[in-house]
Amino acid sequence: MLWQKGALVLVNAHILGTGAYAPKRILTNQYLAELVDTTDAWITGRTGIKQRRIAAEGEVTSDMAVIAARHALAMAATKAEDLDMIIVATVSADMPLPSCAVIVQAKLGAARAFAFDVSAACAGSLYGLSIAGQFIQTGKARRVLVIGAELLSRLVDWSDRNTCILFGDAAGAMIVGPAHDRRRGLLSTHLHSDGTAAEILSIPGGGSQHPQSAEVLARKMDKIAMNGREIYKFAVRVLPEVILEALDANGLHVSDIDHIVPHQANARIVESVLGRLGIPLEKCWMNLDRYGNTSSASLPISLDEANRAGRLKPGDLIAMMAIGAGMTWGSALMRW
Repeated sequence: MLWQKGALVLVNAHILGTGAYAPKRILTNQYLAELVDTTDAWITGRTGIKQRRIAAEGEVTSDMAVIAARHALAMAATKAEDLDMIIVATVSADMPLPSCAVIVQAKLGAARAFAFDVSAACAGSLYGLSIAGQFIQTGKARRVLVIGAELLSRLVDWSDRNTCILFGDAAGAMIVGPAHDRRRGLLSTHLHSDGTAAEILSIPGGGSQHPQSAEVLARKMDKIAMNGREIYKFAVRVLPEVILEALDANGLHVSDIDHIVPHQANARIVESVLGRLGIPLEKCWMNLDRYGNTSSASLPISLDEANRAGRLKPGDLIAMMAIGAGMTWGSALMRW
């Protein structure tokens, strides 16, 4: 926190390091064609996905989160014991209680950090980045670890063609701290929710409404259920709006965007949103074909890959967007 003539001077939060992890096991479309009535051409044509990663037996969400976190810590030249705060965005934690974040804290040895989970599904890491930005901006924290980690292969009904083709396991991480240059860093975040659309993407069983039972398991209510058509219609409507909201808030225009980093659920959604905004596809880092939909991990993994490839240059304007169950969605603008 900085003070100037008795007034609080807010500092921008910036991403100081990124990291990612994906399990070694690769599940191809050809393999899925042996499980359900589908083909590689059908999956690729409707989703853009060619393969996805699946966690090893005994591997849990916190394991993936820790590896991604260590990569991000190394890039940021930050020790785990220097972290003030850990946010893990996930809907597939190791267990219902306690949070995945406190397990990650213990595995990292980040004894100083307080830790908690965020449940905003595929928009979770963007929600986490927004929270981290507020703590950095006000001086309440100096180093925040934000992780998106999902082990969705254990929440998928592998006999349901509509969902089993989509999801993969992975983790992505970001170290957030104060920007040394006030012209750089997180410019703004814009978050939204609409609970009236909750039923189009959910895991209906296992909570207080439908407690775990033989019936819940038999009806596979503990697995992901979705209405893909309604999700598509919702996404292509609200995502362009929230990008424009962010640009308007900062007096910027679509043409000012150098890179767009989206949550990647479906190639058709990304392409449609970019088309409506007039943003060339080459400004977007796409990896959906290699990982599938990794939910909250998707955005930080894409950011890490683009970062390590040298794609992001100081001063570049990066627009981020994500949408998930809830429905939850949002955007962020960052000057790299």
